[in-house]
Amino acid sequence: MASFNKVVLVGNLTRDPEVRNLPSGMAVCDMALAVSETYKDKNGERAESVCYVDVVAWARQAETCGEYLSKGSPVLVEGSLQLDKWTSKEGENRSKLRVRAQRVQFLGGPSKGGNVRDGGDADDRRNASNTAPSSQAETQRNDVPPPDDNGPADSVADEDNLPF
Repeated sequence: MASFNKVVLVGNLTRDPEVRNLPSGMAVCDMALAVSETYKDKNGERAESVCYVDVVAWARQAETCGEYLSKGSPVLVEGSLQLDKWTSKEGENRSKLRVRAQRVQFLGGPSKGGNVRDGGDADDRRNASNTAPSSQAETQRNDVPPPDDNGPADSVADEDNLPF
């Protein structure tokens, strides 16, 4: 029997990410994502429903999320569903469905503190682009002219010579 387990969500974090390290040294980041949907109800009025989803990220992805994300950050999460099962202190069987992130894409801009945090406004991005380079390496990168428009993509032989 075939199966497929893929989840793609876009939403905002409902709290700051919580990063911890396992005894092995592996980083784990727990996040909560709010994904909202707007629709018209049966009276024709606009309504909104919100789905709250728990997300877990591992290794370097977990460290990056903890460093650059905060409550309210917009993110795209790509991953798979994971069912966690455990027994509570009272002896009851518990389970929780969450998303195991394979990729977390940060969708917001930089913040005023200089770190690449989400939630920055347009003025922050304009001011960041007007700052002078802080090192000689950055100066050299900025002085490199853009590639010609006649680069490799345009140098393909005419369509009659294509192998297919």
